[in-house]
Amino acid sequence: MPTRLSRRRLGRIWWTFAAPVALVAVLLAIPVAGRAQDDATPGTETSVPIISTGTGEVPSSGGQRPGPFDLSAPAAERPAGVRPVSIEIDKAAVNAEIEPLKIVDGEMQDPTGPWVVAWYENLSGLGERGNVVMAGHIDYWNVGPSVFYTINQLAQGDKISVTGANGDVYAYQVDWVREYDADNAPLDEITGRAAGDVLTLITCGGTFDYADGKYLQRTVVRASHVAA
Repeated sequence: MPTRLSRRRLGRIWWTFAAPVALVAVLLAIPVAGRAQDDATPGTETSVPIISTGTGEVPSSGGQRPGPFDLSAPAAERPAGVRPVSIEIDKAAVNAEIEPLKIVDGEMQDPTGPWVVAWYENLSGLGERGNVVMAGHIDYWNVGPSVFYTINQLAQGDKISVTGANGDVYAYQVDWVREYDADNAPLDEITGRAAGDVLTLITCGGTFDYADGKYLQRTVVRASHVAA
């Protein structure tokens, strides 16, 4: 079942200055003070120069102060997703192991056998609040009906359980089941990062083209994460 997808700090700026500013002030202040006294006439008030009594400890990086930009703090990073290891769907008689595969150059790698489900690890993982995308065969050469043969019979509200590598079980509830033409499927909608925490299951479906040896449609199941 070839399943192709043809599409798919600067926080603050700091200024750093050289350290011996106070020493320069002292050196400049001495001649200025003498000159002020020389030029002064009786009865005329003169300003008293302010002379530093010493310098404080200078940090190794030099004096630092905020620069001209005050940018917003970077957005918090998404938590790393958990790798799924098994999936169970009572209504579709699915109880299968999950293998990690990838989408390479826009093409979903095929699950390696009739009874294993593929999870595309370069998309979202469990608990990541993204779109966890999986695929499985509908049938298989010399085998017949395979792991996702009946997922097209799922209905809204049906339950799906996915176990993660951390031992936690992530519960999902079916939102909808749809069929798309393989050549015109809205790939961003199907495999793109969705709002919220969702699971997407994909398999072949619809009419089988015996001339090309492939299905012309894709069955897609979308489910939302719910409290277990």
